[in-house]
Amino acid sequence: MTDNLSTSDNDGVPEILLAPKTVRTENFVDMQEVVGKCDILFLCLDTLRYDAAISEQERGTTPVLNQFGTWEKRFAAGTFTYPAHHAMFAGFLPKPITARTITDGQPLFFPKSIGMGNLTPAGAFAFEEATFVEGLAKVGYQTNCIGGVAFFDKRSALGSVFPAMFQHSFWRPSFGCGVQESAVNQIDFIIKRLHQTPQETLVFYYVNICAIHYPNWFYDPNGRKNHDDLNSHKAALRHVDSELARLLTAFAQRRRTFVIATSDHGTCYGEDGFQFHGLPNDITNTVPYKHFFLEEAR
Repeated sequence: MTDNLSTSDNDGVPEILLAPKTVRTENFVDMQEVVGKCDILFLCLDTLRYDAAISEQERGTTPVLNQFGTWEKRFAAGTFTYPAHHAMFAGFLPKPITARTITDGQPLFFPKSIGMGNLTPAGAFAFEEATFVEGLAKVGYQTNCIGGVAFFDKRSALGSVFPAMFQHSFWRPSFGCGVQESAVNQIDFIIKRLHQTPQETLVFYYVNICAIHYPNWFYDPNGRKNHDDLNSHKAALRHVDSELARLLTAFAQRRRTFVIATSDHGTCYGEDGFQFHGLPNDITNTVPYKHFFLEEAR
């Protein structure tokens, strides 16, 4: 006996999930005008809380990130690094807090081979590979992963899953959690590599900036040793922001660059009894998000 398989890609898919209507807001991005023309930089400020990002934004203490618009509040793609990154690399970036279906909001990347029909939303880059990273490689991008937290360190089978999605992946002990200058070291490495990359090569960089992840107590001069809290979390963000200008300048010197900046999940410091992340709650479930263009430096 053989199964009767429908030839329709849309068979059984709720109508509300088919052909999602993308509202062309002021922040709308046509990825057809990005892919193949721009370098792409994905900055994951691992563990960054939405409330911390907004607080520093309003205080004016993150001047580099503030140049590129306000943070948007979004649903996290997961409650800790591993599930969040599987979702994001498959094209499911953090969704607007106003979303009520998975197709709400503009998808920048669209996986064609899932149960939402085969109709690409307006402006999305559609791909048939397992991840949009591999989709970008197929259309000519050099794909690079700069690791931070242990899920990117390539020292174990689990720590090799995400790096294997890229053509080139890098991790050094000096990039890891617990190294106060990790962001400095990561950015130094990227800038050197960019200078060695032919100008005509289109590049995609994913950077897992882990400075905000625990431990972060050493960024707060008034903090307590081995004791992370919201103040040290914010201090870590300020430190990261102070290093970003030279990274963004290095990309702008190559060509126009599309930048995605977000977090994979939030983290707790005792709120409602929760510690750190991995469990669903209002803090771990919401993240800051923005995307923007760097114009080519003339």
